[in-house]
Amino acid sequence: MTAALQLEDVTVSYPDGPDWRVILDSLDLSIAPGELVVLSGESGAGKSTLLTVAGLLRRPDSGEITVAGTSSNGLNDRRMTALRRSHISFVYQSANLLPSLTAVEQLQLVGHIRGERASTTRRRAMDLLDELGIAERASQLPAQLSGGERQRVGIARALMGDPSVLIADEPTASLDPERAASVADLLGTASHQHGIATLVVAHDSAARLHADRLLRLEGGRLQPDPVAATPAVTG
Repeated sequence: MTAALQLEDVTVSYPDGPDWRVILDSLDLSIAPGELVVLSGESGAGKSTLLTVAGLLRRPDSGEITVAGTSSNGLNDRRMTALRRSHISFVYQSANLLPSLTAVEQLQLVGHIRGERASTTRRRAMDLLDELGIAERASQLPAQLSGGERQRVGIARALMGDPSVLIADEPTASLDPERAASVADLLGTASHQHGIATLVVAHDSAARLHADRLLRLEGGRLQPDPVAATPAVTG
């Protein structure tokens, strides 16, 4: 199966005094449609850098990123942005919802940006909110939603873009164990049912239990998580 997201020989360095620190060192990563990969690593290991590069938010120093069969190499900024908007969605730790928009309006805005008809956009938005078990909260503002509900809306908003790739940065870190488990389950189900290649940075057991693959970033490269056979336990 062709990978939906592929990084080949990707290197990223940052200046560190008179020297350069290599954050990603000839890194390779391939994620198939419908596969959920959970990434861990020590603070400062380069996880955020990896997400930024994989999400086409910055260019690597060298190497190639291919999204949905299209290489980003040689693309100018406008075409890079178009590739990202067409194929990549993001889920953040805090959901990053717009405070003045209701749950359904958060999703409708995505449809509007994509040029969809208003009637089609609202129907799709309500269908996604229903799929994620939050349709009854469609008219509520973010301040009226719980943390878990806000994350559900954030996931629904990400799915509204029909992405080939979903990138999530600690999506359950700010939630209590019960809500974290619910959100992690939704991410796993959405990835598998919608055929989305999903890359999640997480350390908690909730996300790890739904992973198809567990990876760890060390020394600028990816390797199988050494505790992959034993789910992580949070204290």
